[in-house]
Amino acid sequence: MITTIEWLALEVKYLDRASAFYRDHLDLDTVVERDDEIALAVGDTDFVLRRPAALPRGGLHTHYALSIPAAEYDAWYDRLAETFDLDEHTFGSARSLYFYDTEGNCVELGETEAAGTGVLGVFEVVLEVADLDRAEAFYTALGMEPVDRGGERRRVRLDAGPFALELWEPQLGIADARGGVHVDLGLGVDDPETTLERVEDRVSAVEPTDEGIRVRDPNGHVLTFV
Repeated sequence: MITTIEWLALEVKYLDRASAFYRDHLDLDTVVERDDEIALAVGDTDFVLRRPAALPRGGLHTHYALSIPAAEYDAWYDRLAETFDLDEHTFGSARSLYFYDTEGNCVELGETEAAGTGVLGVFEVVLEVADLDRAEAFYTALGMEPVDRGGERRRVRLDAGPFALELWEPQLGIADARGGVHVDLGLGVDDPETTLERVEDRVSAVEPTDEGIRVRDPNGHVLTFV
């Protein structure tokens, strides 16, 4: 059902400070700049930094993961370790490093065998949910497949096609990461109307926009089917 992650939007108090952080430390380029938001390019995904001036708001204290080439991982680690107290974890044979941005979002850089240089894309987003079973039912209705469940922690990892979506009940995870509150995601789908039909009885709001069809999931997260 889901073909792309079009955007991930975070809420920031100070646009200049937050955007400078991502330009300086991750070499992200600006693609859109407005008075109340700045969009940076993370591969084919717009990484949006948004002031809390209108709805939808961006996510708060969101944990998300960006992919980098395996061949560049050590160089990224050495570079970022000069500024940050990095936390490193290994998943199978893949390494990831964690650090925090100016707004308290937990940034993960994970190595991938994909071709390219620099930051290649978004491969994981974590949402905070009040009821894990209810949230899982909503996202599986969108065609996502559960691939992993927490043992000691109440969480589920879903395969969302171009990225992984993790749902966490309130908790601290690896590197003291938290699930994001009221995260705004743009999801590329084959047919927005058909996608809406699959979850229309579960959403709290439906709004047609210039980009597509915007809905709110049972936890208040904003999804736009593009």
